[in-house]
Amino acid sequence: MNHNPENLKKAVKDHSQKLAELGMELGKNQFKYKFKEKASKEYWESRIEDFEKYNQKGLDYYSQVYAVMNLISADEAQMFLLRTSRFQQMGKTMIEIMEKIRENPSIIDRKDKQQSKWSKEIKSQLTEYSDKCLKYEIETNTIFRTFYDTHLKSILE
Repeated sequence: MNHNPENLKKAVKDHSQKLAELGMELGKNQFKYKFKEKASKEYWESRIEDFEKYNQKGLDYYSQVYAVMNLISADEAQMFLLRTSRFQQMGKTMIEIMEKIRENPSIIDRKDKQQSKWSKEIKSQLTEYSDKCLKYEIETNTIFRTFYDTHLKSILE
C-alpha cells in the first residue's frame, strides 16, 4: 500500500465501479452449465457462442478484480491472477469439448445405443468440465468476497 489514503480510496472506488458494471453484465448473461442432450449442431453452436461470451465477460471481470486487489496486496493479486489464468484454461478446454460435440452431435444422444467409447468419454468430459468450471467460479468468487470483506469494505465505507 504505497498510495496515500485518499488516492488509494479514489483508485479503489474507480475500480469498484468498473467491477460493479462488469458484474451486472455478467449476471445478465449467466451461463448455465447444465446441458440438454440435444443432438443438434445448431444447439451446440449456440451453446459454444453463449459460453464464449460468458467466459470472456468472466475474464474481463476477473481482470478487474485483479486490478483492484493489486492496489491493496500485490501478493494476493498475483495468486488471484494465477486463478484467472486457470479459469481461462478451463474455459478453452470446455470450448474444445463442446466443439467435438458440435462436429458430431450424435455423441450426446442418449437414445443412441451404439455409442462408442470415444463418445462416452466426450460426454463424461463435458460433465466433468462443467462441474469443474462451476466449482472453480464459486471458489474464485469466494476468494474475492473474502478479500473484499477483509480489505476493501473498510476503504469504500
